[in-house]
Amino acid sequence: MEFEFFIGIDVSKNELDFAVQQGNCFLFHREIANEPLAINTFLKELGRLPGFKLSNAVFCMEHTGIYNNHGLMCLHKKKAHVCLEAATQIKSSLGKLRGKNDKIDSIRIAGYAYKERETLRLWNPKREVVQQLAHLAATRLRLITVKKQLKVPLKEHSLFSRNKTTRQSAAICSHSLKAIDEDIVRADKAIGQLIEADTELSRLFALVTSVSGIGKVTAVQVIVTTNEFKDINNPKKFACYSGIAPFTDDSGKVVKKARVSHMANKKVKTLLHLSAIVAIQYNTDLKSFYKRKVEQEKKNKMSVINAIRNKLILRIFACVNQNRPYEKNYQRLIA
Repeated sequence: MEFEFFIGIDVSKNELDFAVQQGNCFLFHREIANEPLAINTFLKELGRLPGFKLSNAVFCMEHTGIYNNHGLMCLHKKKAHVCLEAATQIKSSLGKLRGKNDKIDSIRIAGYAYKERETLRLWNPKREVVQQLAHLAATRLRLITVKKQLKVPLKEHSLFSRNKTTRQSAAICSHSLKAIDEDIVRADKAIGQLIEADTELSRLFALVTSVSGIGKVTAVQVIVTTNEFKDINNPKKFACYSGIAPFTDDSGKVVKKARVSHMANKKVKTLLHLSAIVAIQYNTDLKSFYKRKVEQEKKNKMSVINAIRNKLILRIFACVNQNRPYEKNYQRLIA
């Protein structure tokens, strides 16, 4: 799709900075409040530009979480073309940069949109039920984080403090910890009800959890981060996204060992690691694979666990793409 106008948007909590560019020519910059009314008013102003149409314009912004919501909602209602890109992707594409402020950042984003106009990936919103699922999963994770923040210091105090002091601290936190446990149960129940009420989510959840080692929490994160396997439908891409795909770093005669990248969704990576540990304990073929690699071939344990994480991803995507649950003793029929 060919675009004539390229609008870069720098997003912050309270303000949006717009840089409007026609082709490679910068037109103007505007700072507005990050509110629906202000955004719609600015869109009307854009509509008065000679030759401007939403159909021949693309709006590009960095992914900043919930601060994007007002802009995305208003642009989606107008059926505008939107590119939601990672900040690291924009920064790395522009080379070495010096100095920054909101105005300059918006101009750079508009320049990025023009430079990458042939390969821009347009944003499509997730279904509302998937957004709700993501929000509930995030809430559950925050509850678990708060629980750890309370329990870990109590455990440490029990090792280095007097018994009376430890019991007093534990008694003070007991009601809070009990309430957090109850909230986690409620969050799990809400997630379960949401999945059961939606046919597609229920189908995907059943397929993903059929893979040995993949639990409910991991399955939810996989479904949310892949947008129901619409945004990411290739296991290799998901392995790269999760930070478990090894990459080589060779230069001339210097050959280095392939390593995983630190650029990853660390939350998903951690869950896949825990799933791999469970799979090693309870899945027969993965358990034998791990023992053979570690004990007989003397491979590094973390490298073998990473290989198992990749195997789990391959199994998940195979089940979803073939629309059938995982079979432990599957045998391919040869005609």
